[in-house]
Amino acid sequence: MRLGLRLVPIALFGLYLLFYYVSNRQSVPVTGRKQLVDISREQEVELGLASYHDILSRSDLVLDGPELDSVRAIGLRLVEAARAQGIDPGYEWEFNLIRSAQANAFALPGGKVAVYTGLLPVAANVDGLSAVMGHEIAHAIARHGAERMAYQKLTRIGALVASFALGDLGYQGQRMVQGALGVGTQYGILLPFSRKHESEADQIGLMLLAQACFDPNEAPRLWQRMGANSEGRAPAEFSSTHPSPETRIEQFEAWMPEARSVYRQHCG
Repeated sequence: MRLGLRLVPIALFGLYLLFYYVSNRQSVPVTGRKQLVDISREQEVELGLASYHDILSRSDLVLDGPELDSVRAIGLRLVEAARAQGIDPGYEWEFNLIRSAQANAFALPGGKVAVYTGLLPVAANVDGLSAVMGHEIAHAIARHGAERMAYQKLTRIGALVASFALGDLGYQGQRMVQGALGVGTQYGILLPFSRKHESEADQIGLMLLAQACFDPNEAPRLWQRMGANSEGRAPAEFSSTHPSPETRIEQFEAWMPEARSVYRQHCG
């Protein structure tokens, strides 16, 4: 009897998961992958804007100069390419440059993008920088932030259900099982899910930069430089939120025929 009662929340969670999946599906532009998003675009934009303002208020912004002009010009060309493809959600795009040694960039929901000056030497040229910025713009277009929040919500609910179902095991037994579930969720679901987002943003970004008449062949070269820049410091791929540079280069080469076709079609 007690076992049956313990199984009830598991069954209810399974039904909720099925309903949640069916009622919150949408398609990612370009790739067509089905994703789960359970907040409105307006809510997502509001969250992104608040985080963006907070980050900028604590950052050393580059306020003028040719590097900032280049970042903004590249961003606008990529956004125009997204509009030409019909995949720009109508965000109020914003591009900023932050003075920092980090070789990185980020985008937040709502089209708020920032590049760190430490990335510029690794990007090396406008085509390399377009690969990074196209990737970040793609994250915003594909609503990866909202999708990540949806999966985190499901993970928390699943943990609560598991805790209730394991109530008869005792404290030590619960800790062992929950620890195993936590590790399994992290390495079997969340990290691979994050790497899938990164690969999808690479693919969408590559098509954007090709249509914007940046050289798509520079994308794998960029990741050769990124790999050399992070050599000895990057974690193993299975424990990372990002694919390894080697994996990214292989994926770019697989997508390259389509990207070259887009480039020839739009850029002569």
